[in-house]
Amino acid sequence: MKLIFPLVLTSLAALSCNNATSTSNNTTTTDSLNKSVTTEKPNTNYKPAFEGQTRIAAVKTETGYEVKVITESLKSPWGIAVLPDGRLLITEKKGTLRIVDPASGTVSEKIEGVGEVDDKGQGGLLGLALDPDFATNRMVYWVFSEKVDKGNHTAVAKGKLAEDEKSIQNKQVIYRALPTYDGDKHYGGRIVFAKDGNLFISTGERSDKETRPQAQDLKSALGKILRITKDGKPAAGNPFEGNKDALPEIYSYGHRNTQGLAFHPETGTLWNNEFGPLGGDELNLIKAGVNYGWPTITYGLEYSGDAIGNPPIQQKEGLEQPVYYWDPVLSPSGMTFYSGTNIPEWKNNLFLAGLNSYHISRLVIKDNKVVGEEHILDKEGKQRFRDIAQGKDGALYAITDGGRLYKIGGTISLTPYLKK
Repeated sequence: MKLIFPLVLTSLAALSCNNATSTSNNTTTTDSLNKSVTTEKPNTNYKPAFEGQTRIAAVKTETGYEVKVITESLKSPWGIAVLPDGRLLITEKKGTLRIVDPASGTVSEKIEGVGEVDDKGQGGLLGLALDPDFATNRMVYWVFSEKVDKGNHTAVAKGKLAEDEKSIQNKQVIYRALPTYDGDKHYGGRIVFAKDGNLFISTGERSDKETRPQAQDLKSALGKILRITKDGKPAAGNPFEGNKDALPEIYSYGHRNTQGLAFHPETGTLWNNEFGPLGGDELNLIKAGVNYGWPTITYGLEYSGDAIGNPPIQQKEGLEQPVYYWDPVLSPSGMTFYSGTNIPEWKNNLFLAGLNSYHISRLVIKDNKVVGEEHILDKEGKQRFRDIAQGKDGALYAITDGGRLYKIGGTISLTPYLKK
């Protein structure tokens, strides 16, 4: 499947049809200015804390770009890491690692050695990251839900990708986010390397009302963003280092279920997204030691429609506000900032994979505020976008729960069409 999203040329659609492609006009129009790309009725009547915190004005990409389905044979893919040669290492929820060549669409056989995962509900083999020195040490780090006698928990492991790429060697679990809980939701599961070589890990608060308060508990690893070394130890300089009443690996807290972590390519700041309940999905700028409020404050409701909190509140002194939130939800999962050159207008834009929203959200961010939003691939049917990453070729690669791998943003030439 190949789609082309071209520049504004009114006759291009007919020309493209002659070349087995479909087209769309992605040019910003006067009618779209100052109108939000979100048109559905919100779940709540809660008021944002500041202008532009939600339902920002719509923007549209003007540069022509290509969208192509590379493969549809993946099995519930969850995370993407880009290998030095441009191929993609992808996790599949049931516990499988595979390598996909985006040039040929070839999908490898299962890579052995990852070990057992607890894949019921939202669990399984989740996010992954390559060691910054992967080219020489071939080390892979991944997050998974680990089953134990009394339930399960989010865990982090590492191992070496064999030279023949058929197995992971010397798997070692380096961190377990405790306490263990007998549930099947909200594991978090994203993992990213910082420039200093330490790892940031996201955990969920396990969803249920009885575990939610642990997002506020500094002696619990649930509902947190953690900063650890390659060996799973608390990284030096963490905000609660030396505090006997807090876990030293905690970097920030008060999170519900973070499935997106990304560093801004120029400022180096860390951003996360997290699932709200019914409404209230969030984008946050992550700061050391800061409390992001869940479940004390939220812009969402219980799935039953009941309010959260008595009384329900959205703002409280000492609790950080989201930079942006969605109502109705985006259901955000993986995300990445764009630093390529294929689509210059995308520079430093943030792309978030949407699950129940069935699209990718492009956010334009200036001075740490969202100033525009666009829906990408929102006409692909009910494709639940799970993760998105930038390839070595400057294109974006996105996976869906249904097994698709999309290539987005390969540049196109209009010359063949204009000559006809």
